Amino acid sequence: MLEVEGLTLERGGRLLFENLSFAVGPGQLLQVEGANGAGKTSLLRILAGLSRYGYSGQVSRHAPLLYLGHHSAVKALLTPRENLAWHVSGEATYSDNDIEAALARVGLYGYEDVPSHALSAGQHRRVNLARLYLSAAPLWLLDEPFTAIDREGVIDLESLLVQHVERGNTVLFTSHQKLSVNYPLSSLSLSEGLRP
Repeated sequence: MLEVEGLTLERGGRLLFENLSFAVGPGQLLQVEGANGAGKTSLLRILAGLSRYGYSGQVSRHAPLLYLGHHSAVKALLTPRENLAWHVSGEATYSDNDIEAALARVGLYGYEDVPSHALSAGQHRRVNLARLYLSAAPLWLLDEPFTAIDREGVIDLESLLVQHVERGNTVLFTSHQKLSVNYPLSSLSLSEGLRP
């Protein structure tokens, strides 16, 4: 679904990664690892086609993707229902019931119509993660998806990622924490390369 060849990124006179090559295919769960500032977010933005920095190398995507960035893209004046409806509006037509069900899956039942400025950081993150329950994209690129969610939310999200790859899809994510999943997990260290 995704192939990277000879990817090199220098930013601010500092080489973040050099000659990075890897491929991910159907049924693969890949964690990108590295210290803060190693270029994990920059890598995901390049893979998603969103990078504003110059880089060299080739990125080939062979499937539609969903990218969720490190910061939750929640508009404070909109409700969770309105935020989610706006985010998925370009993907397909979802009913109010679909949107409510996705919000309920991430623990936001009863908060659907609360202005988002009144929600916590973790609830903002959950609004963003609700997009995963509506996404038909086979390739998910997730930047620190476990940030600001509680242990129960982490367990639910881990389960969702495994379900997605078990259906023959692909997940590539960054995280400083190790997953507790019963599924083969590959890792890509920005300093060491791809490991099974």
